[in-house]
This record gives sequence, structure tokens and C-alpha cells, in this order.
Amino acid sequence: MSPRYQMASPQTPTITVPPARVISPQRSRRRGLIVAGVGVVLLLMVRGLLVQAFYIPSGSMEPTLAPGDRILVNKVGVVSSLKRGDLVVFDGTRTFGPSAGAGSEQTSGMGTVMGTVMGAMASMLSIQTEQSDYVKRVVGLPGDHVVCCDAKGLITVNDVAVHEQYLYPGDLPSDLTFDVTVPSERVWLMGDHRSDSSDSRAHLGDPGGGMVRLNDVIGRAAVVFWPPSRASILRVPASLDGIPAKVTGASHT
Repeated sequence: MSPRYQMASPQTPTITVPPARVISPQRSRRRGLIVAGVGVVLLLMVRGLLVQAFYIPSGSMEPTLAPGDRILVNKVGVVSSLKRGDLVVFDGTRTFGPSAGAGSEQTSGMGTVMGTVMGAMASMLSIQTEQSDYVKRVVGLPGDHVVCCDAKGLITVNDVAVHEQYLYPGDLPSDLTFDVTVPSERVWLMGDHRSDSSDSRAHLGDPGGGMVRLNDVIGRAAVVFWPPSRASILRVPASLDGIPAKVTGASHT
């Protein structure tokens, strides 16, 4: 072939590959542990803000909740959607605690970010970190008129007699008479095992009259998840559902 028509032979480009970076197994393991640890902390923070597990130590809520039960409590938007008949976990420091009559505002480290994480970790193991937490049933909402008892021995809410099928077998609705109107931003709470429950009735003579502040409500009990033989969804009893509000324009129904 004439040099005039000869094609140039292609040149193979030279590619320089940088040496691979060697990551020591120890550094890789440390990085993995850090990522896993951050993930666990974030999970616990979210869990502590949205849902929390509690252990039932006493029989004050029998037969609905028995000693040894473990419940999951929903902590999202509870105050604005609270209903009569809901089971709530609340901080009783200012209402049911020994210092309730002193008017002191107690604070706890559990309110910090680290406290939230530690509380959630304890919650996973059903470890009691706050001895001032209680679980009771909402019987009266803000504005409700709650009375014990009518001529048939039944509690009335806004003049409606409540047939409480959830009470402990053989218990009366109350062995203590009362006639209360629930103030704004408070609730009237009672245990299902009335003869073994120190609830709002037991604190009628204290400042606040046994009414629990809405701001002290931690969350609504949603399910019993342990032991498996008692696993169940906790629903609002029909007898407390739909009672009309006493005060027109009340924020709860």
C-alpha cells in the first residue's frame, strides 16, 4: 500500500491507576460500631417520643390490667383527643405523690435528651424509672359533672348513669360519695379495681381536689403486649363513650 493511503496505527492510552487505600479492619469495625450506635440512639429517641412501654406493678386496674402486664402507651396527640374511658399513664408527682400538698414543681432528668434515650432503653426492658407514674381510667373530662352515686348506686357523668361492666367482680362503683365538677385542663381518674385503687377520690381534700393536670398525662394505653396469654387491644368502654359534654363548647367530647 502506498504510504499516502497508509492508516496510522491506533495508540493505546496509558491509564495510571492509583494504589487502593487500605482500611484497617480495626478502623472499619470502629466506624461500623459508631454508625450502629448512632442508629440505635436515634431509634430510641423516636421511640421514646412516640410510644413507650410500661410495667403494671399492682392490681388497682384489675381486671383490665393485671400485675405483671406490660403495656404500650401512645404519646402522640393524646391531650387533644382524650376520651372518657381511655386508660392513661400520667405523672402523679403533683397530684398523687407525697409532695402533692406542698405545691412544689418537681423536675426530672428524664426530660433531657439523654433522659429520653435512657428512659426508652429502660422502657424496652420494662424497668421502672419513675415511681410517680400511674395508670388509671378517665371518667371525667374538663367541664364534666361527676357524682357518686345515684339512687341505683351508679356513678353519673353529666347526669348520665354509667354501667361499668369493666369493674373488678364484686366491687361497687365507689364506697366514697363525691360530687365534683372537673375544672379546665384537668381530668378525673379512677381505677377499675375500686376497692384497691387510690385514685382521684383519695385526693379530694388535697389542692386540686384529686384532679390530674392534662399536662401531666404521658400517653394513652393502647395494647397489652405481654404476657402473650393476655395480649389485647385496650378499647374505650361503650358505657363511657358518647356521653354529652356538660358545658357547651367544651374542647372534649
